Amino acid sequence: MASAAEQLASNLNWGAIGKATELKKRLWFTVAALVVFRIGAYIPVPGVDPHALAEIFAHNLAGGIGGLLDVFSGGSIGRMSVLALSIMPYISSSIIMQILTTVVPSLEALKKEGEAGRKKINQYTRYGTVILAAFQAYGIAVGLESQVASAGPVVPDPGVFFRFVTMVTLVGGTLFLMWLGEQITARGVGNGVSLIIFAGIVAALPNALIQTLELGRTGALSALFIIALAVGVVIVVGVVVFMETAQRRIVVQYPKRQVGNRMYGGEASHLPLKINTSGVIPPIFASSLLLFPATIASFQGSAGEPGWMQWISTYLGHGQPLYLLAYVGLIAFFCFFYTTVVFNPNDTADNLKKNGGFVPGIRPGKNTADYLEYILTRLTVIGALYLSAVCILPELLIARGGVPFYFGGTSLLIVVSVTLDTVTQIQAHLLAHQYEGLIRKARLRGRGR
Repeated sequence: MASAAEQLASNLNWGAIGKATELKKRLWFTVAALVVFRIGAYIPVPGVDPHALAEIFAHNLAGGIGGLLDVFSGGSIGRMSVLALSIMPYISSSIIMQILTTVVPSLEALKKEGEAGRKKINQYTRYGTVILAAFQAYGIAVGLESQVASAGPVVPDPGVFFRFVTMVTLVGGTLFLMWLGEQITARGVGNGVSLIIFAGIVAALPNALIQTLELGRTGALSALFIIALAVGVVIVVGVVVFMETAQRRIVVQYPKRQVGNRMYGGEASHLPLKINTSGVIPPIFASSLLLFPATIASFQGSAGEPGWMQWISTYLGHGQPLYLLAYVGLIAFFCFFYTTVVFNPNDTADNLKKNGGFVPGIRPGKNTADYLEYILTRLTVIGALYLSAVCILPELLIARGGVPFYFGGTSLLIVVSVTLDTVTQIQAHLLAHQYEGLIRKARLRGRGR
């Protein structure tokens, strides 16, 4: 049964946004920040020939990890803009820090210190972002110098100066996006980092739609297939929304306690466990690991390619059975691995025991931890199957149906998750505005009396 707050939120009048001045300011700030991000995606890195780069990207990198990153960056990789690295180094650094906090005892103790510990971990995450972005920027600079298209070399004037300028430009672009994301989180609506990735993915949708309609006009795709694709999009979005909001609620009972002449406690609460606890991390990691060898093989070219690279290009290409099998296996592995990182049954059972809470029929302590782990394992199996099905769908459409864009998978999960989170935060702001209005009316009535 929904709580009183959930019932009030569901009955909110969205027309109240016009009266919520603070919310309107936050929304306009968020829109302005995303516009700045999209403008920066068109500012090129100095010293790169755009025509030669476009030819190299279309032939060698569009099907590898460069294509995946190009989706998340809103086309910045293909244009080699100053924001080409996007926010991905910061996300990678955050994930690494989350894993280290469960492995390194000192970081785990720092995490439990509260606000001070969280600020220290955020500082380490920023340092890691700079290091990762510097390594990636140097690799991109060296890789661009070795690329030659029919129109000429991608970098007309290679050398130490070009590498230095490229590193400074790309690292600066990543740090700017990190700062912009923090500003959106603090002064806007929603999670800033997630909204930046969301804006990059959504920006590529009009071009993908135009390509699909153009293929339908020329007869490459039938009209019936395009209609079925549109219906499939709606169905998959509905499934993703249902699975991302689905929860397994474990009842938690708190005992009654007497303080003076009054009795406190005795109420029942619930512990929500999401079906997809790991979020979009497993598909991102799995895609990166599988596409990385194919990207290295594409840099070598067809001439003089070693035998193992030819094997990779043949059997680990998009839509190949071995690729699909490895993709599903890696998604399942990272689902279980990352779930253990974000949710610890032992810590949850200890916190319940310290606060006097218990699961009815289960003894507090180790028995509660074992029960939570049992429930979480079953949910993770369902979540892994759901993620695998959603992520395999675009691979089949690209390989078998000839769809010219990356439909579904990681990009669809990110778009739906960010949309749900942003709508929830807007509802929270409207709820707070409604409560403020009720408080003001109560004060005015009290003064009148």
